[in-house]
Amino acid sequence: MDFQSLLHEPPPEWLYVPVIALITTAIIRFLSGWLFKALIVRAKTTNNIWDDALLMSGQKPVHLFIWAAGISWTIDECWEGSAGALFTRFLTFRDFLFVLLFCWIFISFIKTMESHYLQLAGKKKFDQTSVIAMARLSIIAVVIAGVLIVMQSMGYKLSGLLAFGGVGGLALGFAAKDMLANFFGGWMIYLDKPFRVGDWISSPDKNIEGTVEYIGWRQTRILTFSRRPLYVPNSTFMSISVENPSRMQNRRIKQMFGLRYDDNTLINRILEDIRSYLADHKDVDQSKALMVNFVGFGGSSLDCSLYCFTRTTDWARYLLIQEMILLEILNIVHSHGGDIAFPTRTLDFPSNHPMNPSSMKMVKEVEENAF
Repeated sequence: MDFQSLLHEPPPEWLYVPVIALITTAIIRFLSGWLFKALIVRAKTTNNIWDDALLMSGQKPVHLFIWAAGISWTIDECWEGSAGALFTRFLTFRDFLFVLLFCWIFISFIKTMESHYLQLAGKKKFDQTSVIAMARLSIIAVVIAGVLIVMQSMGYKLSGLLAFGGVGGLALGFAAKDMLANFFGGWMIYLDKPFRVGDWISSPDKNIEGTVEYIGWRQTRILTFSRRPLYVPNSTFMSISVENPSRMQNRRIKQMFGLRYDDNTLINRILEDIRSYLADHKDVDQSKALMVNFVGFGGSSLDCSLYCFTRTTDWARYLLIQEMILLEILNIVHSHGGDIAFPTRTLDFPSNHPMNPSSMKMVKEVEENAF
């Protein structure tokens, strides 16, 4: 058969279907691009963020999926029509490609939503720690599901794989128990949320105090008040007590002050005026305990206690309020003619003691008469 006869010979019938498949794929790809543009413009006019994230994350994977499906259809028709083994290798990886595109869509969607909610977390609407944890967990679930589907489509038996994974996981657990302890410790932090990024935490059991900067799967980074980063393994938080001052509702003022024993007749009026002053103070939380009492006899003072709570939790503001209250207490004490006691000691000599003033005066008179 010469070349001229090949040109005039009509193409085989099975070749028409692949050509139609490619043309159809190109048309669908063009229509999908136009449809996505129209939907994205429409989605931006709404307040719902889910449609924006889904369209933006699915645009490229869907376009690739259309081409992959069309080319797969074309190759499948060519393979069946020509009965050749040229396209067998491609068909083997077809399912893998489809699963990869679906995983791409889900992971891109998860990352887009994570980025959006992290921006809202900066405005104190969402917990940043929970957003990161849920995004990581979702991505891990998508990857694991994709790997299992691909392995099953390639002919692997998942039952044997899971059994092997159980034995291997047991051996890995013994070899990397510290790493697993840190992983589960981080997961407990994400679930229980004893603290989150930006919180000031401290531990009475360990020398840990500072602001949480980052919570990872293995360790947590804390910036101490000396501006030094402290890296704490997550497993540590499973065995220690953690105090979270960032979640306090009030700050406590607890002070002792002493009046002189000479002011014993003034103490009732002084304490009553202090109570009235605190009851009218706008920065003192009146719904919490407010107590000003005489509590005991000191070595050189009549001991009194002050116990109340400020409305603010800001450290600098709290110190200013406490300073103002203590100075006003001092003014109230002085306005009644009293004063704050300081340590004093009185020596009482017997009447016949040589150092007694009256005895010294008698000795002096006797000496003068003798001369």
